Amino acid sequence: MKKYLKFPLYLAVAVTMSMGTVACSDDDTPVSAIDPTGLTAQEQALKDVITDYTDMTVIPTYRGMADAAMELHTLCIDIRTKKENGTLTTADVEAACEAWKLARDYWEKSEAWLFGPAGDYYIDPHIDSWPLDKVGMDALLNNPAQMAQMDDEGVYVGNYLGYALQGFHAIEYLLFELTNTTAEGSATADSESVAHNLNYTTEELNYLVGLAADLRNQCILLEACWAGTENVTAEKQQILTDTELDKGINFGERIKNAGNAGSEYVNYLDVMYDILSAGIQNIANEVGNIKIGNPTGKGLAGSGYEYDPNYIESPYSLNSIRDFLGNVISVRNAYQGSPSVDGTIQVPTHTLSDYIATLDADLDNRVKAAIQDAYDKISLMEEPFAYTCGASGYSTINQDAIDACNVMNDIFDEVQHLLQANH
Repeated sequence: MKKYLKFPLYLAVAVTMSMGTVACSDDDTPVSAIDPTGLTAQEQALKDVITDYTDMTVIPTYRGMADAAMELHTLCIDIRTKKENGTLTTADVEAACEAWKLARDYWEKSEAWLFGPAGDYYIDPHIDSWPLDKVGMDALLNNPAQMAQMDDEGVYVGNYLGYALQGFHAIEYLLFELTNTTAEGSATADSESVAHNLNYTTEELNYLVGLAADLRNQCILLEACWAGTENVTAEKQQILTDTELDKGINFGERIKNAGNAGSEYVNYLDVMYDILSAGIQNIANEVGNIKIGNPTGKGLAGSGYEYDPNYIESPYSLNSIRDFLGNVISVRNAYQGSPSVDGTIQVPTHTLSDYIATLDADLDNRVKAAIQDAYDKISLMEEPFAYTCGASGYSTINQDAIDACNVMNDIFDEVQHLLQANH
């Protein structure tokens, strides 16, 4: 994934924010040191929002993704075993495909918070770089020395392969393949989407299992980094130990305890700037101007836009538009909360939307409307995006989706300015 941060705005408000937090008493002792629990009304409100955001949105999403990735790994082993004993069926591959889609859904619904561990430990590019290096994959599969090092726990894949040979899209290629008409660019939106391959080679299956294990490991790492290793299952802890991936951090506690020892954040407004700029606005820009904009050539210049007709996310599974919708849901969940992100009913008591509504109800309504409009406009797009991204008949629909994402991105500037004005 390419990342885009609105650096000028972020730095400007961050500088202003930091200048506003150095108030001292007459003896030059920081106010926070005199009374570490003496939060302003806004700081207390943001603390409550960030606590629920962490515990009821972020962590359940990563937990669901880790669980789905573990199931995907199990099903990939199952495919290999059944291929070896001659019992592999289309249904077996389809089960793994559905597990891939479920893990993928959780990932796309987490992309509004790629700050912190996902970026710090390069988990984002590790599991979600594209386009896939198909030439490199073919070379790998035909290299006996490399294939001999492939293992079922993802150690070789994770430590020795480049990002374009790891993650969701390498697995996607091996599990899904486009129909001939789609691959030739002549498909229609209602054409058959995928044809499953049952003629795997031994090398492909060993690589598939290693890829799925590496994805599992990285997803577990994300959950552990936000929740704390001691708060994930014993099975997940053992995987982190065996693969030597445990980072020993609890980022969720760091942002819930801004301004205290052990947190890199000076206060809760500082955390909120990351949630808004490095999180929400990052993905709002990306889904509009890069994920949709690059393949269509319609992205906003200066926003990470590079025209590339081959820059299509999830092309083999024809999952592109589902990916885009998941990204908008991630924005909605970050702003409004997640009612059932991991299959349980968890409605946050404190959301950023609720707090903004107390300051400016009209702005809150406009933010929610912008999120919904982006979702609705993307919903009008049609698969296979590998075809519709370049077809003249879909030009207006695609442009409308990009425009709606830009509106969604820009309105969060107003949210940041409102929070700063009330700090």
